[in-house]
Amino acid sequence: MGVNANKSILGRSERIFLTGHTGFKGTWLTLLLEAMGHEVIGYSLNATPDSLFVRLNREGLIKETIADIRDMDNLKKAINSAKPSIVIHMAAQPLVLKSYKFPRETFEINAQGTANLLEAAFAASSIKTIGVVTTDKVYKNLGTNHAYVESDPLEGTSDPYSASKVAAEAVICGYHKISESYGGPNIVTLRSGNVIGGGDFSEDRLIPDLIRCHLAKTPVLVRNPTSTRPWMHVLDSLVGYLKAVESSTRLNQSGVYNFAPTDLSLTVQEVIAVALETWPEMVTYQTLEKNKKYLEAEKLNLDSSKARVRLEWNARWSQRESVAASIKWWRRVIESEVPAKEACHLEILEALP
Repeated sequence: MGVNANKSILGRSERIFLTGHTGFKGTWLTLLLEAMGHEVIGYSLNATPDSLFVRLNREGLIKETIADIRDMDNLKKAINSAKPSIVIHMAAQPLVLKSYKFPRETFEINAQGTANLLEAAFAASSIKTIGVVTTDKVYKNLGTNHAYVESDPLEGTSDPYSASKVAAEAVICGYHKISESYGGPNIVTLRSGNVIGGGDFSEDRLIPDLIRCHLAKTPVLVRNPTSTRPWMHVLDSLVGYLKAVESSTRLNQSGVYNFAPTDLSLTVQEVIAVALETWPEMVTYQTLEKNKKYLEAEKLNLDSSKARVRLEWNARWSQRESVAASIKWWRRVIESEVPAKEACHLEILEALP
């Protein structure tokens, strides 16, 4: 099932400055924006060797600056040179377990990096709207089945990653106040569920771990098989982001939006079961003893009613369909030797009418 998207999102062709364009979501968003007729200017670190960006041979296909979000001089130069109308900020240190090992770096990238981006963007007169991607993990997690809404308290789960994203949200609030008081671009905050999809090969993520272990013919080591997450197809998430940015630009107002599927969150064990149904030859898994040093939230659910009502956005892939589509992408590329570029465009063609 495809995503309910259309080429009218963002209206006329826009010039969009995208941080983190070499990452998993950044690569998919670049492809989607190009298919919709928009110009993308990228700003990011070099892609990792096994990334989707590299699989697609994307280097040099758009105007891009390879630099750190913490490098204020390069960031200002890149934005001033691009003269974009819209900025979408995805550059981040996105891994919970890595944040325990490198907490200061995580705060520098996620919180100070967001401040750098907003400072540079506020100085550029061409920019109408800034979309900042944070995470569903910013909410004060009560450990219940409560589905968090945009007005719920922000606290995270005290791990360095979620804390750094809560800090980024505080930065956003500060710049939003500046915009209200003295003028500046609209800022729309984008919180999404666990995004999955073809081509993701990141560390410490379930579906990439399944693929890596399948290729290595070793069992998958699972930390928390009963943990739940709102598993969401990458194109569902990205279409939501674009609808939010379009609405903010058209109405000239800032906002905050959750994006998540409406069906009940799947456990890790259920995700693995769907993966095995989709690709029966995949390897089995083993459960690891819980490591209390690296605690992650057991339950996490989001309420995206606001996006459904105000943006007319819907997650058109169910969670089971999202998992199946992600595994099918890899099966096409690995087993059927379909080029990664073709596998991506097949899904984008589904997404666009």
